[in-house]
Amino acid sequence: MRAGHTGVEDGGVQTTGTLTLAAAPIGRAEDASGRLRAALGEADIIAAEDTRRLRRLTADLGVSPSARVVSYYDANERARAAELLDDLRDGRDVLVITDAGLPGVSDPGYRLVTAAIEADVPVTVLPGPSAVTTALVISGLPSDRFCFEGFLPRKAGERSARLAALAEEPRTMVFFEAPHRLTAALEAMTAALGADRPAAVCRELTKTYEEVRRGPLGELAEWSAGGVRGEITLVVGGAPDRSGEADLEALAEEVERQVADGVVRKEAIGEVARRHRVPKRDLYAAVIARKTAR
Repeated sequence: MRAGHTGVEDGGVQTTGTLTLAAAPIGRAEDASGRLRAALGEADIIAAEDTRRLRRLTADLGVSPSARVVSYYDANERARAAELLDDLRDGRDVLVITDAGLPGVSDPGYRLVTAAIEADVPVTVLPGPSAVTTALVISGLPSDRFCFEGFLPRKAGERSARLAALAEEPRTMVFFEAPHRLTAALEAMTAALGADRPAAVCRELTKTYEEVRRGPLGELAEWSAGGVRGEITLVVGGAPDRSGEADLEALAEEVERQVADGVVRKEAIGEVARRHRVPKRDLYAAVIARKTAR
């Protein structure tokens, strides 16, 4: 493959189709871009994760595609990618769209993109909504550095192993999770990362019943036990930087000053611990030790 080649011959005529990855709204159809509307009406082939949802989306957008529509989901991704690559080589434009968000982000798309690149087929993206970045910025957790971990393993042992490997990850982490597995995931996170690790459960983002629940992992696990519905994105704070770890003695003294000013001790410990990113239990122990030493 020639570096930088985009399916255009020396005479300037493109001989292949173009592969377009299209971001779909994650909740409201009105979040769709004008470019998405146009692309849905112009593509030769639309590869959709769920053809029924595609029909609903195009109806909501007032678009009547003339394209051949094919299904493109996890179970048929490998075989369908080969078929779509043949279509692209024959000069047909292919648009890939998933149920919500960007293709390739925990949804089909990656295999076709890599195959298209290897075949010198042009690849482009229609940017738009993503549950990953939407949850990240609304969580209130640091967003300057983050990593996306997708779905955790379903089996308890594999899930615990994955989380143990992430225990010292310093970046904010974003996960997808099924509502019926949310409590198990939060409990596993509590065990691996600590009950005090800050997190946010983002539910039904951009939809009518959008909800963001923020708090320590331990509290979120207890809250979720009552049952949670809808599309879930989890955002979890990274491991605190231990290199310049705060002096617990000094922080305990800060708590005492707040208590002397009338702040409830539990609230003071929580506020100081969050601000300096230290475990509340460690700061509580330091406060008690300081009080006992007198």
